Amino acid sequence: MHIQNARSVPALESPHGEIVYELAGESAGGTGAHSVAQIRIPPGKASRRHYHPVAEESYVILQGVAGIEIDGAGTVLRPGDAVAIPPNAVHQIWNAGEADLVFVAVCVPAWTPDNSIYLD
Repeated sequence: MHIQNARSVPALESPHGEIVYELAGESAGGTGAHSVAQIRIPPGKASRRHYHPVAEESYVILQGVAGIEIDGAGTVLRPGDAVAIPPNAVHQIWNAGEADLVFVAVCVPAWTPDNSIYLD
């Protein structure tokens, strides 16, 4: 049994403002078939614009308001909303509110650093 909590795993902070807590996957243990991360983005911050050549990714918004763009189409996501992002879809998510944005990201197959192509 593999149990992780975002409060007990190391935070991976990007220069753009994402704070990632890897909960399951190749680097976090528990599974190699998929990965699960809790991500926090403070107000005014965003992920880097990128795509995944292999992985399909899904986000579930837990807290805050997100702006998201996928292949040029944008929308707003709120708590309880989920979005699926197919492989090769260029995407970026940002905090569109006043409080921290918190969401769960699931990748299939499991996320690895070489499966993210950044466009900035």
